[in-house]
Amino acid sequence: QVQLVESGGGLVQAGGSLRLSCAASGRTFSIYAMGWFRQSPGKEREFVAAINWNGGSTYYADSVKGRFTISRDNAKNTVYLQMNSLKPEDTAVYYCAVSRLSWVTVSLDEYRYWGQGTQVTVSS
Repeated sequence: QVQLVESGGGLVQAGGSLRLSCAASGRTFSIYAMGWFRQSPGKEREFVAAINWNGGSTYYADSVKGRFTISRDNAKNTVYLQMNSLKPEDTAVYYCAVSRLSWVTVSLDEYRYWGQGTQVTVSS
């Protein structure tokens, strides 16, 4: 059974940093792209960042570009999201997901496995 477990969320002041982790188990994901998405109350789930199968290519939403960094460790089946200069508008539940594809994609429809999410709250 495939399982994705996010961790690292919490409460932080504006301008602070958090590092999210997503550990995958149940199969090897090293040949697939992985991504991070987020969802705020009353809003649709939105793309945050994605990384291709070997970490050589990344892509970010404009709202987080320059502040967030996605990375992966295929030996550990883990993907990370380093979040710096956090803003109150970054407050959301953050989800990691595994793509059907090896290359970067921003479409939710291209992701087939999802974690349960981790709450990130940024206070002003």
